[in-house]
Amino acid sequence: MEAQSNYKWRRALFKYRSYTPIPFLLVMVVFAAPSTASLLFGFAVAFTGELIRFWGVSYAGSETRTTGNVGGTFLITAGPYAHVRNPLYVGNILMYTGVGVMSNALMPYLPLFAIVYFVFQYATIVSLEEEYLARTFPDWKEYASKVHRFVPSIRKFSGRKDFSPNVRRALRSERSSLIALVSVSALLLVMHFYWSPI
Repeated sequence: MEAQSNYKWRRALFKYRSYTPIPFLLVMVVFAAPSTASLLFGFAVAFTGELIRFWGVSYAGSETRTTGNVGGTFLITAGPYAHVRNPLYVGNILMYTGVGVMSNALMPYLPLFAIVYFVFQYATIVSLEEEYLARTFPDWKEYASKVHRFVPSIRKFSGRKDFSPNVRRALRSERSSLIALVSVSALLLVMHFYWSPI
């Protein structure tokens, strides 16, 4: 019973992972007090996160956006996946943290909370995803032993060579993330120049 409850909880986090940033973003907007420095530094962090996401999606494709069953067609070990097992989640953490820094809201508590919360959330989701990968792909054990979950390594994993990036596919898949980042950045710029007391 406990194992089933644990599975359902992790499954719910996986299914609704796209919605969990909403409370964080609402708090950010309510308490936003962006400055020029916070906007520049925060955008650099957030944009780095989006670049990592884009790189990952160019290899993994739209499967990364599924909210149905946990799983994947291939074990991708090329591109960013040769350096870190979960580049999209690393990119997300950087994006949310960067947006929090841009807003300059409740500093430094909001960005710190974002880091802690999203690392916890993604570690929980990854534990579920990796159970599937371990059951499905014979190469998983070797890959997981050499590539970290969230901490990128300079050393590149030498796995399958038959994956290549597809920029057009990545643009299609990442359209909503790019629009969200541009929209939030534009809102914070308006707040800085017209509403912010700083």
